[in-house]
Amino acid sequence: MALKRIIPCLLYDGSGLVKTIKFKNPSYIGDPINAIKIFNEKEVDELILIDIMASKQKRKPNFDKIADMASEAFMPFAYGGGVKTYEDFERLYKLGVEKVVVNSLIQEKPEVIKKVIAKYGAQAVVACVDFKKPLIGRVAPYSYIGHKIKHDLNGYANYLANDIGIGELMLYSVDKDGTWEGYDYGLIGELLNAVDIPVIACGGCGSVADLKKILYETKANAAAIGSMAVYSKKGMGVLINFPQRNSVILEQ
Repeated sequence: MALKRIIPCLLYDGSGLVKTIKFKNPSYIGDPINAIKIFNEKEVDELILIDIMASKQKRKPNFDKIADMASEAFMPFAYGGGVKTYEDFERLYKLGVEKVVVNSLIQEKPEVIKKVIAKYGAQAVVACVDFKKPLIGRVAPYSYIGHKIKHDLNGYANYLANDIGIGELMLYSVDKDGTWEGYDYGLIGELLNAVDIPVIACGGCGSVADLKKILYETKANAAAIGSMAVYSKKGMGVLINFPQRNSVILEQ
């Protein structure tokens, strides 16, 4: 059995950590370096940090700040946000970032991603697929600025895996984000049957039971946690948090 991973997914706005609900109304959480230090102590499997404002504000990653974060992290560290050029990838890898998470670049310059994969390997790039249900029609993938992508969800996942050569998908439910209602099990399970590459489920986790369900009742390789990683409980105060692995992960 492949190792099942639990991954805090931290959202960053360029100055501090924030948490959203359905990708809206970001609330300030705190300093990313302090959070990373706590996650070091809790021995988390991996860490993902996404600058949710970089592409919207058309700015580069804050390489100096990312260098501080990467040097502080004792676990594999993934970063996404504002990455637009091959040189951006190179610089991030040199800073100690193990995986770069891409989203808007997939639509803008897929040839850049292919070049990166050719040099650094498929495992060095994660494609974040934001999906939600529109007012009319089926659940579909959307760009970071809310535009529906031309593929259906299964077709888009296959395009990323087979045409682009992405090594890992992060399936992020917009409708579940920050709700504590559990993952979109049915849809993620369907997508997992459509691709043969590792998949991180993201959006909606609210309990250890949710983690067990997504990791052991679907083929998900990893479960990302957002609210559970930064709040003590739903509706309560900020607390950098991580579940006990032995309460979730079965022996391999």
